[in-house]
Amino acid sequence: MTILVTGATGVVGRRVVAELLQEGRAVRALTRRPAAATLPGEVDVREGDLERPESLQPALKGVERLYLFPMPETAAEIVAMAVESGVRRIVVLSGASATEEEFGSGYLAVEQAVSRSGVDWTHVRPGEFAGNWLDWGPKIRAERVVRRPYGEAVTQPTHESDVAAVAAAALLRDGHTGRTYTFAGPQALTVREQVSAIAAAIGSPVRFEEQDPIPARDLWIQEGYPAEVVDWLFGMWRESAENPLPVNEQWASVVPDITGRPARTFAEWAVENAAAFR
Repeated sequence: MTILVTGATGVVGRRVVAELLQEGRAVRALTRRPAAATLPGEVDVREGDLERPESLQPALKGVERLYLFPMPETAAEIVAMAVESGVRRIVVLSGASATEEEFGSGYLAVEQAVSRSGVDWTHVRPGEFAGNWLDWGPKIRAERVVRRPYGEAVTQPTHESDVAAVAAAALLRDGHTGRTYTFAGPQALTVREQVSAIAAAIGSPVRFEEQDPIPARDLWIQEGYPAEVVDWLFGMWRESAENPLPVNEQWASVVPDITGRPARTFAEWAVENAAAFR
């Protein structure tokens, strides 16, 4: 059985490849630049671009199961091609915001294309990636500071390896067909607590400076973030800071229930990625 992993050099896709190899499966990896993929030698690396569905045709030949990175503009065409090629199970990387039409990043359109395909499907909806903190790497390396509004906002950071483990389980094992898994990490942490975890991982103090939301909004927009996205994010953070919620136990239980092991903590993620902040 051959499994095709799209987005195979991405933060989750690369980990899905590793999970499948660990299970001894035949893995075909799709990437725009095979020469730069740096995937293990036993992986069948193929060139293809989800923005150009026709480029996937050779990679789909002989594939029975598919891990689909979300590309809403071409999802319907790609799913139709996959089914015609003989794919019988599709696992979608989606997101917890899928049902929020305005800010769901097109996840729902991809899910719907797969759900209507007539093959086995599973939708994997992780919450906020712990890896979002990597965007702060340059600032932390240079100044040992994080400047953000709403330091008391609470999130449940999700380790990308746990996302990959859930996706791999859905690809390989029965019992996941027709299921949508919305999940997050095992801890509810404030932004300040997450900064402290990064500081502990690198063995160096990292200062958190609370920003006034109004000038912060202007700055984020100047840096290229769409105003409606900034307003959505800041609104969520404000609500969370004012009304912090405890761990969502239902979301936190998904990873251990599916993988049979505890979900990884943010502190573990910080240690694994400490080099990005030193």
